[in-house]
Amino acid sequence: MEDQEMQLKVKRVSDKFTESMYVLANEPSIALYRLQEHVRRSLPELVQHKTDMQSWEEQSQGAIYTVEYACSAVKSMTNSSLYFKNIDGLLRQAISLKEQIGSTQGRSAVTNTPTHTSVTPP
Repeated sequence: MEDQEMQLKVKRVSDKFTESMYVLANEPSIALYRLQEHVRRSLPELVQHKTDMQSWEEQSQGAIYTVEYACSAVKSMTNSSLYFKNIDGLLRQAISLKEQIGSTQGRSAVTNTPTHTSVTPP
């Protein structure tokens, strides 16, 4: 009988010990310690990811600005086609006037040519 009693006492002690270990392992302060440990291990990597993301964001913002600026430049170029047409017309008109002036000067040069040249002795 004493052997059975001893086994029962050993089982109770063992159960109480197991329960105590379970409570101790799941105690809130232990959980907070494990959480702190996890954060301490993973924080440097997260900081590096954040830094990389900020760098990529800055590069992206720069690229977006460049593309928007290029788009606005192209739009302003399409709006300036009217000005280029006016410039083309004015250039054609200037060339025509130059040719007219050149042809009138050529005719007056032919009429003002001396018929005889006088030679003066040295």
